[in-house]
Amino acid sequence: MNRNRAELLTEWQREERQPFAGWDFSYLAGRMLEDPLPWDYIQRACALLDGAASVLDMDTGGGERLLEMRAHWPDRVVATEEWPPNLALATERLTPLGVEVRDVRITDEDPLPFADGEFELVLNRHSAFNAAEIARILTPGGRFLTQQVHGMWTHDLMAYFGAKPQWPNATPERYVPRLRDAGLEIVDMQEWQGKLRFTDVGAIVYYLKCVPWEVPDFSVATHQAGLFALQERLDETGDLSFFASYYTIEALKP
Repeated sequence: MNRNRAELLTEWQREERQPFAGWDFSYLAGRMLEDPLPWDYIQRACALLDGAASVLDMDTGGGERLLEMRAHWPDRVVATEEWPPNLALATERLTPLGVEVRDVRITDEDPLPFADGEFELVLNRHSAFNAAEIARILTPGGRFLTQQVHGMWTHDLMAYFGAKPQWPNATPERYVPRLRDAGLEIVDMQEWQGKLRFTDVGAIVYYLKCVPWEVPDFSVATHQAGLFALQERLDETGDLSFFASYYTIEALKP
């Protein structure tokens, strides 16, 4: 290795202590890079917002993406979030702007606490969803737009730490039939595969602390072997790129 182990551990521990709020990875700007997607979720969501009178944003995080679309908000905007730190942040940011922020558990099975036909548009970026409930709360003619992380996302990075994807079947093959069975018409479905790249192992430390479901109980203290293996790979090849895949689905309620 080009640097001694003590120096690396000190650096990685410093990265581990860096704060993370909402769903904001700006700290890793220039250090965590994704290959470009062939679609633009925000652009498509804004276009749909322009034609809707009401919208639900599922698992809004700290409201970062919803705020990007503020110029296109309809009269009624509702957002859900479950994780307490993000719920507090979203409430602080969005409530003064007239958004109704709700504490809602979002899974593939749980019901949603909304009325039949309550929303003309439902947005979902990287959150679970119950297809039957989406169909129920949409108005006739309403739309559902989701961008999903493929279930095998960064499986090759997880392997360095003895971890495996928790939801390997989170794929279009699982969700498209569910939406159709719920009575929705698939307007568009696209899938993309590329790479998630890191410039240094410290960036991976920060990333894994922010997404604890990838390597459960990750810490520098307990996962040093994997981190040093990644550092060796970087020193030998200059490459820290891993499997990345997204898909997007747009569905219409007839």
